[in-house]
Amino acid sequence: MTQHAEQDTIWLTQEAFDKLRTELDDLKGPLRQEIIDRISAARDEGDLKENGGYHAAREEQGKLEGRILQLEDMLRRAQVGETPADDGVVEPGMVVTIRFAGDDDTEEFLLGAREMEDPGNLRVYSPQSPMGSAIHGATKGDTVTYTAPNGKELQVEILDAVPYAGA
Repeated sequence: MTQHAEQDTIWLTQEAFDKLRTELDDLKGPLRQEIIDRISAARDEGDLKENGGYHAAREEQGKLEGRILQLEDMLRRAQVGETPADDGVVEPGMVVTIRFAGDDDTEEFLLGAREMEDPGNLRVYSPQSPMGSAIHGATKGDTVTYTAPNGKELQVEILDAVPYAGA
């Protein structure tokens, strides 16, 4: 797998994958039909230019369809529950411990999809985030520099990277 392909992969636990699949099924079924029914009922009321209910339902339909596309894309790219090797290499599915240069405090997080809800009270950073993409492939003991969204150059030291064992 190329690094680009790995970066396109979204690592999810089976529980998170199942939750997103359930949400998608609900959005594509009952919720989509409910909005279609509301649009139809509002359309039957007549003049669409001044029909607030029609415009609100159409806007809601647009948001719903956008979320459906997002979920379909995430689930298509998902790598489910395959815990990476315990080799100290930072990759999706690893719990990473870092320390920012000049700071004594450490931070621990899961490198994975932000849709991972409350994985054992760990923060979750996306491999596509500035820090996530910078540390991807680094190993324990490496120091990595990246540009934060605010434009500042930040250095982090990788203190540890171990496979996520579940919440």
